[in-house]
Amino acid sequence: MPEFVEVVEVGPRDGLQNEKSNVPTGEKVALIEALAAAGLRRFEATSFVSPRAIPQLADAESVLVGLPPSNEVLYGGLIPNERGYERAKAAGVGEVVIVGAATESYCHKNLNMSVDEALDGFGPIAARGRQDGIRVRANVSTVFGDPFEGRPGLGQVLRVVSRVVEAGIDDVVLSDTIGIANPRQVFDVFAAVREAHPGVVFGAHFHDTRGLAAANTVAALEAGISTFDSSVGGLGGSPNAPGAGGNAATEDLVYMLAQMGIETGVDLGRLMDAADLLERLVGHPLNTRIERPLLADPDADG
Repeated sequence: MPEFVEVVEVGPRDGLQNEKSNVPTGEKVALIEALAAAGLRRFEATSFVSPRAIPQLADAESVLVGLPPSNEVLYGGLIPNERGYERAKAAGVGEVVIVGAATESYCHKNLNMSVDEALDGFGPIAARGRQDGIRVRANVSTVFGDPFEGRPGLGQVLRVVSRVVEAGIDDVVLSDTIGIANPRQVFDVFAAVREAHPGVVFGAHFHDTRGLAAANTVAALEAGISTFDSSVGGLGGSPNAPGAGGNAATEDLVYMLAQMGIETGVDLGRLMDAADLLERLVGHPLNTRIERPLLADPDADG
């Protein structure tokens, strides 16, 4: 087990993208600042996709401009292609996240292209990132299954990951897009990709659709993974994946890791304050399991 885990907060992007009520730009900035004050140091702050596709994130540039410059906090943005890269670069991001998929059906639904067509675009973006001093991370969706064609074979996952690495990207997150993964599958997949590509930093992105996000996190830890995406309040889910539940909640992840003696650098009390702010912004209950009374007595029975 690692002694330290890097938590990548995706709530401002993945969490808010499905919210029906508009969250004003200033309140998005305030949420990110509250999360940074809790100790989170890496964010998917927004997405540079078409505003027509995700109106909630049409203010991507304004969000980035509103965030205070920091040498300690990495603000990233999800991009679908080179046009998105241009917008992200102009907005001053420190990292871009380029998306692909392990299954054809989901890739066509999400990106309107095949798996290999999407992967063809990774190399040019990786090269531009190196030239511009912008970190490039790849997010491979539906690694553990999709709602249209089920679970991809391990060979297909390894093929896709190999293409990502060959494109020049050494930071790759594997996503359980619809929350269908189980701990044995998680361990096997991460053990296989780490063995095949020992120089690559792999991360995990879990959804809690079937209540297995925590168990899958432990399986990934046991496979040597020490970077995890999560979303404050457990908000989020792909708009192109029917049945996908919320993301793994950052509060639940940080609490579990603390109980396991694994450091994250995140202050759980301040994180809960940020979650309270988010709940007020979206106007509905969050998808988190941890509650404040438990924080006061973490060793309590029950």
